[in-house]
Amino acid sequence: MEEYPICPQCALENTYFDGSVFVCPDCGLEWTAEEQEAGVADSTPRDSNGTELMDGDAVTVIKDLKVKGSSMVIKRGTKVKSIRLTENPEEVDCRIDGSGIVLKTCFLKKG
Repeated sequence: MEEYPICPQCALENTYFDGSVFVCPDCGLEWTAEEQEAGVADSTPRDSNGTELMDGDAVTVIKDLKVKGSSMVIKRGTKVKSIRLTENPEEVDCRIDGSGIVLKTCFLKKG
C-alpha cells in the first residue's frame, strides 16, 4: 500500500493521488507534488474554499462535527459569528451555545 502525505490544510490522513494532484476529500484541498516537496506553508487562516479569514468574521459549519469530551454535535449549517483567530492558522476560537470551542478552518465556510 502506498503512503500518501497528510493534508497540509486540515492535517487529516484521508488523502489520495488523482493523476496529477493530491486530493483531500475532507476539506477539498488539491496540491501538487512540487508544492509538497517545496513545503509551501501558508500561515494565513483560510476556510474550506480558500477564502482568507479575519477576526470577527461570520462563518458557517459545512459538516456535522462531534465535540470531543461531550455529547454535543455541531450541525451542518450552524452559523458562527465573531470568530477569533488563534496562533495556529488551521484553528479558530468561537462561542457556540454559550460554550467556547476551537474549530478547524477546513470545516468552515466564510459568510
